[in-house]
Amino acid sequence: KLVTMVANGVQASAVITGEGGLGKTFTVTKTLDDCGYTDISDLGALGEAAVIRRSKTYITVKGFSTAKGMYRTLFENNDGIIVFDDCDSVLKDPIALNVLKSALDSYGKRIISWNADLKDDDLPRSFNFTGRVIFISNLNQNQIDQAIRSRSMMIDLSMTTEQKIERMETLVRKSDFMPEFETDDKVAALQLIREVGSAAKEISLRTLISVTKIRSANSANDWESLARYILVS
Repeated sequence: KLVTMVANGVQASAVITGEGGLGKTFTVTKTLDDCGYTDISDLGALGEAAVIRRSKTYITVKGFSTAKGMYRTLFENNDGIIVFDDCDSVLKDPIALNVLKSALDSYGKRIISWNADLKDDDLPRSFNFTGRVIFISNLNQNQIDQAIRSRSMMIDLSMTTEQKIERMETLVRKSDFMPEFETDDKVAALQLIREVGSAAKEISLRTLISVTKIRSANSANDWESLARYILVS
């Protein structure tokens, strides 16, 4: 619901936190796709001409970004949605944070300025940012700068083991979750994860994906021993 609010322009930004492997990225990108947005993170694969004809686009930025790199991303994707996925460098850099304060402000105009040296002639010193931003992070909410928290709607998706399994039960029967695998393989993998329970070294959607792959690649008689070893070792 929160991502849909951002997609519809009701909210300028959202911050979604919680440990890895809870399906944060899956949920965000699927929701944006369902809202009619096109992922232009790989322009080469899409074809730039095809993208230009679409007004509803989003881009995902993963890994590391400098403050200036973020400024360029905001400028080049103005009017669209920018998803910073595990790109915690922009949430810790004081220069990037100052830029984001302007980008996420609640006032009518959100003027972003870069008054340092600009050697790139194609970048303006300031512009009115009309896009929206979604942050996906494994950081604890208390580690997010207060200025970002106050300007964004925040959701913490930290879960207990039982809640994670409940979440998996919802996903395994969805046709768009791991569509390359049979539902029987996903259900059997989840059943084993439930049996192992607290003995597992980690339980997340990545665990479910790994066990499903083992179930799919091995016969029905000999997959469990390998899967159990992977879960607890």
